[in-house]
Amino acid sequence: MMQKLNLDFEEENLILGIDPGQRMGLSIFYYGIEIERSVHTSIEELVFHIIGILGGLRAKRKILKIGNGNMDIAKQIVKMLNLKFCSSFELEFVDESRTSLKIKNFNQRGKRDMLSAKYISQRKGHRHSILPLSIIG
Repeated sequence: MMQKLNLDFEEENLILGIDPGQRMGLSIFYYGIEIERSVHTSIEELVFHIIGILGGLRAKRKILKIGNGNMDIAKQIVKMLNLKFCSSFELEFVDESRTSLKIKNFNQRGKRDMLSAKYISQRKGHRHSILPLSIIG
């Protein structure tokens, strides 16, 4: 939509923050504005949603930031994305400590997971370039 409006922004980045866990929070920033927050309970559902976002929005850089709180789930997400998404993206595992608010009954409908994903999307980690398996074999 923003591309059709031909708005001029400095950063043409698409940043996805993921809080991995039993419920996976997702926060998506495009041109510096949060355009979506959601919660997913299935890794496969999350990955297909991410593929739709990565494939549907044009950006100079596509950056996926995943919290390091549950590395087993984080690695499953990356592995499935690498198998199913046929384009490159950048990956960062970031420290997710102090991203979850400790408020009683706050996580109704995954609000805490979505907020944690937002905080994760704003942190820095060690960046890796992920090339699709179709390129590297």
